[in-house]
Amino acid sequence: MDHALLTVSIPIAEENIVSSKFSIAKNSNEEASFIKDVLYTIKNIDTANLSDNYILEDITNTLTSKIENA
Repeated sequence: MDHALLTVSIPIAEENIVSSKFSIAKNSNEEASFIKDVLYTIKNIDTANLSDNYILEDITNTLTSKIENA
């Protein structure tokens, strides 16, 4: 016999992912305010220094957080 069988076990940890869905009534004051806040946040993202993945990840996390808070 000139071959050997190999078995690899890869453990996969159970992970709980929390997700939420929110809704805003169409054409409401809340919708207009949300859109205004999100546009302001996007327009004010500092993209002058995207020199590495860590900076890009930080900017992405900041954007996500601000949109969630809007």
